[in-house]
Amino acid sequence: MSKANKHRGRCRTHGRGHKAGRGAGKRGGRGNAGMNKHRVMTRIKYMPGHWGMHGFNRDPSLRTVYVTCNVSDLEGMADGGDSVNLTEMGIDKLLGSGRISTALTVTVEEWSAKAAQKISAAGGSIEGDDDDDEEWE
Repeated sequence: MSKANKHRGRCRTHGRGHKAGRGAGKRGGRGNAGMNKHRVMTRIKYMPGHWGMHGFNRDPSLRTVYVTCNVSDLEGMADGGDSVNLTEMGIDKLLGSGRISTALTVTVEEWSAKAAQKISAAGGSIEGDDDDDEEWE
């Protein structure tokens, strides 16, 4: 008996079994079918953190995003002078990462406590940018 004739027998199944011939029945569905049912262990093992929400997003109007600069970058910006105006360069906040050995006068809108400590230890000072306050008076 040939293979083709063998598969013609059993009029209900045609040699495939009961579910193997119906769509994607033998492989348990197509794609991610059954991830919460019969493939749940596959999901747990190979796809951790795939479902659900993660973290949160604040509304953009509530976010404060600063353009920052570190203390270690100041000596390169001074160009041989004793003062640096970060506000004119478009920098909003000075952060305290790195070292500084030159006494500089820095003009910036906001700064961290560590940045102020390092600049004063080097003999320099930080000045706040008061140009905006004068326009409103």
